[in-house]
Amino acid sequence: MKTVTVVGASLSGLYAARELRAQGFDGRLVVVGDEPHRPYDRPPLSKDFLTGRSGEDRLALSDAEETTELDAEWLLGVRARGLDARGRTVLLGDGRTVSTDGVIIATGASARRLPGCELAGVHTLRTLDDARALRAELGAGTRRVVVIGGGFIGAETASSCAGLGHDVTVVEAAPLPLVPQLGPEMAAVCAGLHRRGGVDLVTGTGVAGLRGTVAVTGVELADGRLLPADIVIVGIGAIPNTDWLAGSTLALHDGVLCDDGCVTALPQVVAVGDVARVGGTRAEHWTSATEQPRVAVRNLLAGHTAETVRPLPYFWSDQYGARIQFAGRRLDTDTVRIAEGGVTDGTPDEGGFLALYERDGRTTAVLSVDRPRPFMRARRELGRGVTVAEAAVS
Repeated sequence: MKTVTVVGASLSGLYAARELRAQGFDGRLVVVGDEPHRPYDRPPLSKDFLTGRSGEDRLALSDAEETTELDAEWLLGVRARGLDARGRTVLLGDGRTVSTDGVIIATGASARRLPGCELAGVHTLRTLDDARALRAELGAGTRRVVVIGGGFIGAETASSCAGLGHDVTVVEAAPLPLVPQLGPEMAAVCAGLHRRGGVDLVTGTGVAGLRGTVAVTGVELADGRLLPADIVIVGIGAIPNTDWLAGSTLALHDGVLCDDGCVTALPQVVAVGDVARVGGTRAEHWTSATEQPRVAVRNLLAGHTAETVRPLPYFWSDQYGARIQFAGRRLDTDTVRIAEGGVTDGTPDEGGFLALYERDGRTTAVLSVDRPRPFMRARRELGRGVTVAEAAVS
């Protein structure tokens, strides 16, 4: 290959560019990004950046030295609008085309929106520009904040808003937040963190609509209640950015369909990160975005699937001064056992806890709240396919 184009100046896109050079590709490297910014770290947007504890200079994922070493052409502030049928030409929104021998799709995902999101005071939090706008508005005195969605982004943003002194309510349509990830028993425990942080949690009802003419004034719930609001933050998930691939020969279904090696139906096209459905799973987590590019690049340069990737699922979330960590593959039929620490009145103790998910006498997943060291030991055991013993977590 003489030219490889990375579409998406994202975390996974940067890691893919790094891997190309690390694995010996010395040809032309083009990176296309729809935002005007160089790749930046997104997890702090809902935490330290939003609260003002860190500035934009702390978000950069690379420095000038690495930029020089990568020797890439950065086409920023321009959106990809198409990929030709053979995957050899990337069409750009400004009319330019990039002829290429290989393509790495790393376009990520966009925040889902609700009708009424055009009202002043309504925000999503996915990009640096989103975070800039929300941070500016949160600095204008105490506000009534309603967060729609109790997932990771919603919970982290609610935690930050509460830490800034705002009056915060979280609305979650499901009976509990994070049930798909943690199961009902542990989801109920982690929901206690909202109470501990002084945030009202409304569950089991959806949103009927946003109220207001020019600016938002409230959130109407499906059960008829009206929550007054000065600021509304919509955190109801994300949609993979695949619109630009319509008309290509790639298979699309909630992401770009890939085999276990991140390779699409075209061997010269691979996909990584939030946009990629690898082996039937699309994982919107930092670890997937950083682990998939190594295998994807190897297979791209080989011209076929020479290696597959199936890392142990892992994610973390910082909420209300606590760190939640989870690793493994749980089923609804798994039993859960507190192996360390404790829970009081449905809320994690101040020292946190470590819980093991078990099935047929073996550990399938591990959950930690503020128990990082035993969690990392248990995660290593899981990664090796070994049953987590008591000695590993005590």
